[in-house]
Amino acid sequence: MEEVNNSFQNIILENREKLNVSGILDVLSFDDQIIIIETQLGLLTIKGENLKINKLSLDTSDFTVDGYISSLTYSNSDISSSKKNKNILSKIFK
Repeated sequence: MEEVNNSFQNIILENREKLNVSGILDVLSFDDQIIIIETQLGLLTIKGENLKINKLSLDTSDFTVDGYISSLTYSNSDISSSKKNKNILSKIFK
């Protein structure tokens, strides 16, 4: 198991209708069926129906979504390296 330094995250799911997540770094993609967020512990994909972001505070790293939540999935993708690659490519092709 991979050790994570100084990472803190709480996930609270209430009746599969309200989800509170702490430790949010960024929202990468969202619509009413799928939300992909970057967290301190990796990418988190939230799938469901009628998903609506109720609260998003990058200052406090808090996130709340309402709707029917069918799944939560973590991915260990290294998002920071893909962002660096995008930045480098965008500078080259300006």
